[in-house]
Amino acid sequence: MRGIVWTGELEVRDDVEVRDVRPDEVRVRIHNAGLCHSDVSVVDGTIPFPTPVVLGHEGAGVVEQVGDAVSSVKVGDHVVLTTMGFCGRCSACSRGLPSHCKKGAGKLRAPFTVGGEKAFQFANAGVFAETTVVQENQAIVIDSDVPLSSACLIGCAVVTGTGAVLNRAKPTHGESAVVIGVGGIGLNVLQGLRLSDAGPIIAVDANPAKEEAARLFGATHFIAAGPDVDTVAAVKEICPTGVDHAFECVGHPALIRTAIDLLDWGGQCILLGVPKIGTEASFVVNSLYNDKSIMGCRYGTVRPHHDIPLFVELYKSGRLLLDELVSATYPLDGVHDALTAMHDGKVNRAVLELA
Repeated sequence: MRGIVWTGELEVRDDVEVRDVRPDEVRVRIHNAGLCHSDVSVVDGTIPFPTPVVLGHEGAGVVEQVGDAVSSVKVGDHVVLTTMGFCGRCSACSRGLPSHCKKGAGKLRAPFTVGGEKAFQFANAGVFAETTVVQENQAIVIDSDVPLSSACLIGCAVVTGTGAVLNRAKPTHGESAVVIGVGGIGLNVLQGLRLSDAGPIIAVDANPAKEEAARLFGATHFIAAGPDVDTVAAVKEICPTGVDHAFECVGHPALIRTAIDLLDWGGQCILLGVPKIGTEASFVVNSLYNDKSIMGCRYGTVRPHHDIPLFVELYKSGRLLLDELVSATYPLDGVHDALTAMHDGKVNRAVLELA
């Protein structure tokens, strides 16, 4: 079968194979997959990963085969895949925090071969292949009338961005927020803030062309950042004492510092952007003494079997935007064109068609 493989070069290969399922696994025919910056981070070295690896971690498709011990998923089900493997039995899982499950974190799975050589699966998913194998609890059943081309984005962009708002920051009515970086994650932070009835909601991006999408997803204000713009001053023209919530969605140390500098007393900075491993950021320590906080967030602190069906219902009711996230679709061998469009800031999300 065909797949996109990182071998030190980005290749579209037709000699990819995936093994049969084990008792607790399912095999999924991937129909659509979103192109995320985390995939690019493997290519540019920001996320070190052994090779060869089948890329892709934001996907949706139809179940083809289930293992003997599988009970929650059946052949023919439409599913959204989550990258997060979790045991369901440890203290964290029992407390409703599967994103804190250490038994499922950091394990490298290699269900693929490429040209007969063992190949890894990026982020426990490997959805840039026509078929993949995942654990049962990674396949979340959705209604078959939801387009897979839109549903595929739930598995990363939506759970990471909207999940960070609803599960981690938890803003209340009328609380102010700034979102730095209006890519796929930032847009979903914006709509999470809109769903929370936060306000004002300020979007910041260096690309002024992002304003239209930012306002569609929930921004009440837009600041075009640049060398001649004092972002802190521009935000404080809107919120003179600072904001209650600042989301950094780029992963740049200077922007992390900016996000912290934007906080009002009692405000919180939520870090969603992923810098290169080992990157350090600095801040003025006494600036935090007025009950300010800096918070990390893993994968939207998601509870997959609760949050993904919730997002589907919000989409079906017209409250969560998914179709509008999809700016363009590409065939598998159009991945280089999709990457160019991403780097040029021309897409909210590029989606690959595999079936």
